[in-house]
Amino acid sequence: MLRSYNGKFCKEVTDTAFETDVLGSDKPVLVDFWAEWCGPCRMIAPSVEAVAEEYEGKASIFKMNVDENLNVPQQYGIRGIPTLVLFKGGQEVERIVGAVSREAIAKVIEKYV
Repeated sequence: MLRSYNGKFCKEVTDTAFETDVLGSDKPVLVDFWAEWCGPCRMIAPSVEAVAEEYEGKASIFKMNVDENLNVPQQYGIRGIPTLVLFKGGQEVERIVGAVSREAIAKVIEKYV
């Protein structure tokens, strides 16, 4: 069974809402491309949630399930997960592939807030 993700600070984004929620945002937006079966994705989930809490109001953090949303991951060439992509002004500005620390995620966001 496919499962969506909704944490307290980190929300789910879909193919349908991507343009509005991510590309149309006036704040930096980090998108965590993940899947339920991906062990490293589950490992970094608490770090992504912590960063979402830390940057609440300054940046938006979304998770996109690549098993449920096929268009956006294909459009952005997401080949491995977890992949974290930071958007600002509707453009991709940074990309992190693989499991990384909360500090590494925060360091990338900090450059754009």
